[in-house]
Amino acid sequence: MWTRLPKSGFRFNKKWLVLLILSSLTVLWLWSGAAIMSKAASPQEKVFEQVWKTVNDNFFDPKFNGTDWQALQEKYRPQATKTRSREELSNVINQMLAELKTSHTRFYTPDETAYYQLLGIFQPRSRELQKLPKDIFPRGKLEYSGIGIFTKTVNEKIFISGVLEGTPAAQAGLQIGDEILSADGQPFQPVRSFAGKVDTPVKLMIQKTADPATRQEVTVTPKLLDPLTMFLDVQKASTQIIQRNGKKIGYVHLWSYAGDQYQEQLEEDLIYGKLRAADGLVLDLRDGWGGAPLTALNIYTARGPSLTSIGRDGRRMTYQPSWNKPVVMLVNEGSRSAKEILAYGFQQYKIGKVIGTKTPGAVVAGRAFLMQDGSLLYLAVADVYLDNNLRLEGKGVTPDIEVPFSVEYAQGKDPQKERAIAEAIR
Repeated sequence: MWTRLPKSGFRFNKKWLVLLILSSLTVLWLWSGAAIMSKAASPQEKVFEQVWKTVNDNFFDPKFNGTDWQALQEKYRPQATKTRSREELSNVINQMLAELKTSHTRFYTPDETAYYQLLGIFQPRSRELQKLPKDIFPRGKLEYSGIGIFTKTVNEKIFISGVLEGTPAAQAGLQIGDEILSADGQPFQPVRSFAGKVDTPVKLMIQKTADPATRQEVTVTPKLLDPLTMFLDVQKASTQIIQRNGKKIGYVHLWSYAGDQYQEQLEEDLIYGKLRAADGLVLDLRDGWGGAPLTALNIYTARGPSLTSIGRDGRRMTYQPSWNKPVVMLVNEGSRSAKEILAYGFQQYKIGKVIGTKTPGAVVAGRAFLMQDGSLLYLAVADVYLDNNLRLEGKGVTPDIEVPFSVEYAQGKDPQKERAIAEAIR
């Protein structure tokens, strides 16, 4: 039998009812919050989204080279979310970027030497790149431990495709074409194999030919490489006079042209320095990075009076403000961006022969963006045309004299360079 409670009891139960409702709402709120948190973006997804948005806001073509950029986000996001390492994430992002079919558009991690080299190119001209990630650069200085090589993977084998002059690799006798099998007994990694090993000998197992009997161990001692100054130092170290058939042939390798300092050094050597007395010049623009100033060819096309100075001892010194002797240019599939523009101008103005292999057709303007995890997005932000309507992107420059060169087991031989020297002494 139901009995009515006293008023005080009714009020007591009403109070508890309110508390029960509030408690239920609190539980529901907590459950909802937990559900939202469980769906929060992973670190990999955050980087993926940052890359996608950066491209969305800055890629030079608002039509994204004919792709559906929004659809590509949906296509690759699930793959990015499932990745468990920086390398896996990089592979997914680069697959997405490759759909744009445009050069100067790639995602780099600190496990790649190009990451540091691009920072070295863009940091002096970008406020955004002045503050470096502390977990990658604990000393706050742009540097990495390395030996000074470029590598190329062919059929899952790693070959040395370039040895920077004056670096530990050159000093150790490593050559173009050497296959790298291991570093200190571990799989070779361009950066990780030398990380934390500055001034500590590293044993590289290399193979000189396709015959396993040519395997040998080479000891190389890494050093801290400064991307801000490295390529200028290497250019100076490459500059030399080669004696052939009674003639002096000047040679210089510009691994990077991204800054006025490289052209200034070249002109200093041609007018006043060690190349001044050369009878001809081989200008090597193979591999590395572009960025050359538009005035870079002026020294070969300009005309002006020579200057002769005579000291008290009667010694005469004559200087030419321009280079009016034979010059040839070396290019290959690694001569990109502004180096391709120089090759085009070399042919247009009939300055000299262009020798080597066809350039890649990578001629747009790029910019570097740091992502929140310290990785780097290199992105095409402007299209480029020459002489008003000529676009080299996707086309490249075909040399006047084509000389194929396969780096695999080349044993240091360089048929392109040899042909350029022969052309310069004609």
